[in-house]
Amino acid sequence: MVRSNKSIGVSVDWGLKGKTALVTGASQGIGRTTAKLLALEGVTVFGVARRGPLVDALNTEISFENPHAAPVIPFSADFSTEGEPERVAAEALRTMGRVDILMNAAGGSRPIDFDATKEQWLEGMTLNFFRIRELTHALIPSMKVNQWGRIVTFTGTSEPRMLNAAFTAKAAIHVWAKGLSREVAPFGITVNSLQPGRIRTEQIQKRYPTLESELEYAKQEIPIGRFGEPAEIAALALFLASPLASYITGTVIPVDGGSSRFAF
Repeated sequence: MVRSNKSIGVSVDWGLKGKTALVTGASQGIGRTTAKLLALEGVTVFGVARRGPLVDALNTEISFENPHAAPVIPFSADFSTEGEPERVAAEALRTMGRVDILMNAAGGSRPIDFDATKEQWLEGMTLNFFRIRELTHALIPSMKVNQWGRIVTFTGTSEPRMLNAAFTAKAAIHVWAKGLSREVAPFGITVNSLQPGRIRTEQIQKRYPTLESELEYAKQEIPIGRFGEPAEIAALALFLASPLASYITGTVIPVDGGSSRFAF
């Protein structure tokens, strides 16, 4: 068995050209790949991350693949700071005029002990739930005015093996997003969540630093037998962001090679 390093070729017309998107976590992993695929499809992207220069470097990479791709506008922000979601939303609207698509890809694992402090729980919930909700709610009024919007949030497992504040926050995202989807559907806005399995990102590679450790886990836990590539989940995010997915909302879709064991 070998690593899969095939890129995802997007040949279908997604109907995305000319739209705008705000992508958080755009400096690495799933967020970076999602921003790249959107730009290659002609979407102007407001790429938000703590490491802004890494987002800026993405433009060079994209231009090599398609000189006519839309730009990725880098913007540095730290969502641990109070008021940052509102600042990001305001700057994206000022810069692009509107935000058609929101991709919430920022966040991070927060494993904690049984006797973790309130501060530890709050930090994990703030980054992985409260800031996502605040950013989304800051952008929805303009989407309502435009009578169109797509909100996709990358979340996490529903089968936790340990205490992790991020897992709890992601479960909150699923319930919040479901309720929100019903409220905004009349305005042409859809809200969906994607659950990444073992997708090959910086965070995952720290946990499985060798090919042997990766394959050992995949053999035991992933029916497809390998870890996924960021493009394999980003491609689904693109579909959900497109006009083609206008009848899909309020869903939670795992992208995990079949590793989840629940049927519904």
